[in-house]
Amino acid sequence: MAEKGKIACLLAKDFEDSEFQIPCDWLSAAGYTVEIVGAKAGETLTGEKGRETAVVDLGIDEADVDEYEGMLIPGGYSPDRLRADERFVEFVRAFDATGRPLAAVCHGPQLLLTAELQRGRTLTAWPTVQGDLRQAGAHVIDRDVVVDDNWITSRKPDDLEAFTSKFVEELGELEERGGWRHGHAGAVSESYPHG
Repeated sequence: MAEKGKIACLLAKDFEDSEFQIPCDWLSAAGYTVEIVGAKAGETLTGEKGRETAVVDLGIDEADVDEYEGMLIPGGYSPDRLRADERFVEFVRAFDATGRPLAAVCHGPQLLLTAELQRGRTLTAWPTVQGDLRQAGAHVIDRDVVVDDNWITSRKPDDLEAFTSKFVEELGELEERGGWRHGHAGAVSESYPHG
């Protein structure tokens, strides 16, 4: 069986509770380790509905894109808080450059917009964010889940089942292609010169 890696979940307070909890539960059940990357390790974050809390595993300054097989960006007010911090914007840019699966739901694509990655890409988001993306040169489709290359995007909590199953499927395809080696991402050819 292909080795499964870690998923970076970018999170700030007032995230949408179900958009954090449901994907994290599914990913854990599928054998992935979800690491919550926030502003400061050890900080406790509360969802906007107050149903879920999350403790930050790793501060953004300690996070390394090469350590992660996938990225999850839940919605709510969290993405708007994160995009005000250039460190998160840069982290998203660097992760996207790896071509590994990046999943953003609801307001999550706001981070992709701030990182200026949206032009020419096809995606979906929360209705009010869809307009911003369109204005910025993205091709927006109003559908439960949209896949464009390494991006998986969805609109709202009702879409979470389609969103999460597609994310897990894309991670599985990456593993089957041998595109993921825990701890050696981006350095496979140097580490294993004989194949």
